[in-house]
Amino acid sequence: MFVRDGDDERQVGEYPDAEPAEAIAYYERKFQDLASQVSLLEQRARRGAPPAEVAKAVRRLAETLREPAAVGDLQALRDRVAALTGTVEDLTAQRTEEHKAEVEQARLERLTVVEEIEALATRDPATVQWKATSQAVDALFARWQEAQKTGARLPKSEANDLWKRFRDARSTIDSQRRAYFAELDATQGAAREQKERIVARAEALNGSSSDAIAIYRALLDEWKLAGRAGKRVDDSLWARFRAAGDALYSAKAQVQAEQDAEYGGNLEAKLALLEEAEQLLTATEAQSARSRLTSIQRRWESAGRVPRDQVRHVEDRLRKVEQHVASLEQDHWRRTNPETKARSEGLASQLTAAIAKLEAELETAKASGDEKRIEDAEDALNARRIWLDAIG
Repeated sequence: MFVRDGDDERQVGEYPDAEPAEAIAYYERKFQDLASQVSLLEQRARRGAPPAEVAKAVRRLAETLREPAAVGDLQALRDRVAALTGTVEDLTAQRTEEHKAEVEQARLERLTVVEEIEALATRDPATVQWKATSQAVDALFARWQEAQKTGARLPKSEANDLWKRFRDARSTIDSQRRAYFAELDATQGAAREQKERIVARAEALNGSSSDAIAIYRALLDEWKLAGRAGKRVDDSLWARFRAAGDALYSAKAQVQAEQDAEYGGNLEAKLALLEEAEQLLTATEAQSARSRLTSIQRRWESAGRVPRDQVRHVEDRLRKVEQHVASLEQDHWRRTNPETKARSEGLASQLTAAIAKLEAELETAKASGDEKRIEDAEDALNARRIWLDAIG
């Protein structure tokens, strides 16, 4: 079997014991296989296959098409493969630009991670929430590893510089965290010891003197100033401290209940005295009211204490009577004070003379028929009569 290849004719093979058409069909199928390989490579090139892979396939096909055992337009296939060489060059250039963009994107992603962790490292350690910060550092490290795994490779010097910045910032944060918790442990240790002493003193108050409640309240103020000893320790010590207080208040409540039962008779006596005292609310004579109130007050003191929940009620009722009697005495003093009386009598005589004069002027005004003079005289006369009534 021969094929015309360009200006030459060469043998491509033999197909014994067969008709010429059958032999031609066999070698044409060989040609179609080659044509399919060229078409497939063209498709891969158009779809953006890696330039290196396309170039390798071009070289392989070019070698295969040099003297293939096939019948067909071999030169056309060679031309199509040769055309792919230019496509490979274009793909290579395109891939170069894409790679640059990928490298720049990878650099920006890692730079963002570095800047975020550096920002964490420059914060005031006293204001940092360390649990959240530790979680943020872990998340940033995971992002760095993901960028290393999936992102484009950076130039070694740039990659090393970024990693050094990340590592230094993370080391700074770790150092700050260790220093913070070391100081916190020392502070909490001191607070724990102080609170343990406070609790021991509170527990020792049970069954002690009557001022135990006041002492306990002072210990509560010390507790508030002692600082934190850690949640678990604080909760445990506070439970003991509160139990000691509950015991004190329970004992005090029991004593008060016993006293209230004892003071029940005193309450009955004072309620009877109040009924007597409240009759003075209608009194108008100061001296006799004071005498009766003084007698009631002496008996009131002798009656003794009343239950705590009744103290304010009975005291308010008695105070109302005392205020009424005091007001009667003030009114009496105002009326009988010699100096006040003298001033009132002098002013009264002046007002009486002025009224007589104004009455005469009013009669004169009426005789003249001058409405303005009549009105002025009546106003002045009425004002002085009111003043006279006020001091009468």
